[in-house]
Amino acid sequence: MVTRLSHLTAHRSSRTSCALVLLAALLSLISLPLLVQASNLLEIAELLTHPEQYDRQEVVVTGQVTNVQLATNRQGQPAYGFLLKDQAGTLKVISLGQIEVREGDQVIVEGVFSRLRQAGRTIIYNEIKALSIKPMNRLNPDLVG
Repeated sequence: MVTRLSHLTAHRSSRTSCALVLLAALLSLISLPLLVQASNLLEIAELLTHPEQYDRQEVVVTGQVTNVQLATNRQGQPAYGFLLKDQAGTLKVISLGQIEVREGDQVIVEGVFSRLRQAGRTIIYNEIKALSIKPMNRLNPDLVG
């Protein structure tokens, strides 16, 4: 009887260990995109200091949304723009579609950086055409201070 109990206990312990290993593997796969994203995160100051290095490259930056403006593009599609600020500087962000952010939101922006582009007679410097804008307060409230 004692041998059978120790065998059952060892079997349960083995199943528990296996389940924990699987859970840890699953959690690491889920968090991998966040780690990759964090490792590519650039400071706005870095973009402003070396714009030629990042021109027409995909970038990931974070900051606070200010000066939100609604617009439409030449095809009549809804669009919007805003300034993205951190302690070191400010960039312009533009995006197609319905507005996804509010004044004061802390966001992560993934997009293509342009050190300059011409719009008619106007030259626009240091702009990101957003591919993705994620408000940080809606990602995970426990992770945002």
